[in-house]
Amino acid sequence: MKNIYNHILKSKIENEKLLAILLDPDKIDLKNVTVLIEKINQSPATHIFIGGSLVRNNIIDDLILKIKLNCDLPIVLFPGNPSQISDQADAILFLSLISGRNPDFLIEHQVQAVPILKQTNLEVISTGYILIKSGTQTAVERVSKTKPLDRNNTEYILQTAQAGELLGNKLIYLEAGSGADYPIPKEMIKLVSQNIEIPLIVGGGIVDLQGIQKAYDSGADLVVIGTAFENDINFFN
Repeated sequence: MKNIYNHILKSKIENEKLLAILLDPDKIDLKNVTVLIEKINQSPATHIFIGGSLVRNNIIDDLILKIKLNCDLPIVLFPGNPSQISDQADAILFLSLISGRNPDFLIEHQVQAVPILKQTNLEVISTGYILIKSGTQTAVERVSKTKPLDRNNTEYILQTAQAGELLGNKLIYLEAGSGADYPIPKEMIKLVSQNIEIPLIVGGGIVDLQGIQKAYDSGADLVVIGTAFENDINFFN
């Protein structure tokens, strides 16, 4: 499966909203993955993201292969570090944490990932990753040792997104973090979406279908659901 980014871009132009289900390998039992895949197939998901801030186990390859046996959705890596790269996936969000100032997450992990990526056929999609304060310390904040941006300072958040676009990122990702107390504010999504040309991803803190729709209505091109689906695989029912 190729040209995943072109499909995202085309969907933005045609105002076709996309939905990704984020699977954290540390929270999945391979013995029960068939039921999980069945629920994904019954959902409105258009993509599957795989990854996490830590990922201590080593099942990413097996997980992707099992998903591909029974699901045709594109599988996109959402890695916390180069160890989470799998050539079994279709694409990878090549993340740079542009909201933080930790050089490891701005560029060092990316440099370390290059020799691995060169050995794969993954579609590499450069993504400006922006962590927004969400009421609690999330795994991204702990692992990256960076502070999220103040959710009230929308102008600075917009400038950060625009800087990511000018640097050549193909996507901007506004992230509240896994298990966030609050989702990304509607006003922030609207401001950013109206002032960048590239597709906007929004994730974190969305706990119901109404939250997904609010993000869409505010200008998100692709919404990511992780914790809510992990906690209830009948979320989309």
